[in-house]
Amino acid sequence: MSSPAPDNRTIAAISTPPGAGGIGIIRISGAESLRILKCIFRPAQAHCSFGSHRFYYGTVNDPQRSKLLDEVLVVFMQAPKTYTREDVVEIHCHGGFLILQSVLELILSQGAQLAEPGEFTKRAFLNGRIDLTRAEAVIDIHSARTRKGVDLALEQMSGALYKEVDRLRSSLVEIRALLETAIDFPEEEIEIADHRSIAAKLQEEVLDRLKKLISQADEGRIVREGVSIVIVGRPNVGKSSLLNTLLQEERALVTSIPGTTRDTIEEYIDIHGIPVRIIDTAGIREDVEEVEQLGIKRARESINRADLVLFLVDGSKSIDSDDASLFETVSHKPFITVINKGDLEQQIERQAHPLMVADAVEISAREQTGLERLKQQIFRHITGGREQWQEEGCTPNLRHKTAMEKGLQALTRVQEGLQSGLTNDLIAVDLLECFDHLGDIVGETTTEDVLDVIFEKFCLGK
Repeated sequence: MSSPAPDNRTIAAISTPPGAGGIGIIRISGAESLRILKCIFRPAQAHCSFGSHRFYYGTVNDPQRSKLLDEVLVVFMQAPKTYTREDVVEIHCHGGFLILQSVLELILSQGAQLAEPGEFTKRAFLNGRIDLTRAEAVIDIHSARTRKGVDLALEQMSGALYKEVDRLRSSLVEIRALLETAIDFPEEEIEIADHRSIAAKLQEEVLDRLKKLISQADEGRIVREGVSIVIVGRPNVGKSSLLNTLLQEERALVTSIPGTTRDTIEEYIDIHGIPVRIIDTAGIREDVEEVEQLGIKRARESINRADLVLFLVDGSKSIDSDDASLFETVSHKPFITVINKGDLEQQIERQAHPLMVADAVEISAREQTGLERLKQQIFRHITGGREQWQEEGCTPNLRHKTAMEKGLQALTRVQEGLQSGLTNDLIAVDLLECFDHLGDIVGETTTEDVLDVIFEKFCLGK
C-alpha cells in the first residue's frame, strides 16, 4: 500500500453522543491543538504549565467577544503517547448540546477543521499506533448489542487476530526464503528446499490454521450482525405474549380480541450472546378488514426476510385447516414449531400434521415455562447445531474472511505446484499473493479507497 500523503490538518469533533448529559467531550488532534487551547482556555491558576496528561480547571472564552462559554476541565496530551500519536486536547464541558456546539464552533474558528467520521481512529492506524483489525474492533465495540459481541471486539482490540495473521505471514516468509534460496542456487542440492517438506510445513503452519480462521468467521458474523426471527401464527395463539415474555416487558398489546396486533413490532433480545431482532406479526387469517390486511401483508414480507421462523400454535386446540394453510406459508424457511399454552389442557395431536415435528418446543408464555429450552433450540438452529460458543479464538469479519479465502486459493495453487514439480519461481509468485492478501487484513497492503469505506462506518469524534 502506498502511504497516504501526510495530513497536517488539526481536526476537532464532539466525541460524546448527542443529547443532554452530565459531561460532553470535545476532542482536538493535530499540531495546532495546544495553540488553539491556549487561545480559548483561561485556567483558574494564573501560571498554567499545560503539562502533558494532566487535567486543568478553568473556563472557555471567546477571545473576540470576551464572552464566557462554559466552565471546563481540559487535558493536553503530547505526542506520541496519545490515541492518534499526534498532540491531542480534550475539553470536558457540561453536556448540553448548545454548549458543546458553541465550544466546537469556537475551536473551528481558531483554525481547526471538523473531523470526518472515524478520522481520529484512522489517524491512529496511519500513524502506526494500531493495525487495521484493531481499528475495526473499535467500531465493533460501539455497535455491539450483546456482551458476547463486546467480548469478541475486545479480544480483537487486544490483537488476537493480528497476532494470528502475523504468525501465518511469518511462516510464509520462512517458506518463501526456502524457495528463494533454491532459486538463487539452482545447481546446489539443498535438502531444506525439498518440495515435500515445504508442502508439509505449509499444510501444518498455514493452510490448516487459515481454514480454521475462515470457519470461525461465521460465528463472528452472527454475533456482530445478529439474526432476524419472526413469530408467526393464527390470531390469538399467543404471539404477542411470547414477545413480551422474551423481552420481559409489556411491549406488545395483548387481548383476547383477534386481530389486536395489526402491524409488525420489532425489538432486539440477547439469546446466548446473539443479538436477535425478533418480530411479532399480525395473525394471518382470511376475510379481514383493510387495515388488518395491511398488517398481514407486512407479516408475509417479514417471513420472507427472516433468518428463522417461530411457528406458534395453540396447544389447547386441535390442528385445523388454518394452521395447515399457514404452515405452507412458512415451510420454505428454517422454522421451529412452538406449542404455546402448555398451562392449559392439551388438545393438540402431534401426528395430525407434518408440522408437529419431534423437536417441537412446548411453552407457556403466560406462565413463562419452556422458554430456556426454546432459546437453546433457537441457538442451535442459528449456529448449525452448536450447543455453545467456543470460549476462545479469533472471529474474523466478512472483509477478513474474503481476504483469507483469496489467500487460501493462492495457497492451494502453491500446494498443487509443489506436488506437480512446478518451478520454484512460479510457486513463489502464488506464495507472495497469499502474503499480500493476509496483509490486507492488518492494513499493510490495503488500498486507500478500502480504508475510506471502513472508516466511513465510524461516528464523528472517534
